[in-house]
Amino acid sequence: MSTMSTVIQVILVLFLIASAIGVSVTGNLFMAVIIFMGYSSIMAIIWLFLESPDLAITEAAVGAGVDSVLFFLTLKKVHALKGTREG
Repeated sequence: MSTMSTVIQVILVLFLIASAIGVSVTGNLFMAVIIFMGYSSIMAIIWLFLESPDLAITEAAVGAGVDSVLFFLTLKKVHALKGTREG
């Protein structure tokens, strides 16, 4: 059981690194926000493996929830999303 847990944790860390690099190198702002949502979700799962459910809930709510909504609203405000216009 411990070996399977270790394998899952290594895979999660690799996904975490890949998503961090993906956010850094993508030129599309919309995709960067989507990848960042994935990063926050993976981080919340890692917090659960580290036996910190309070941090996991906070990361899921703030990182994948509130931050993403604020980023999408910002993209809409600066007209970075196609088909959005103020008026």
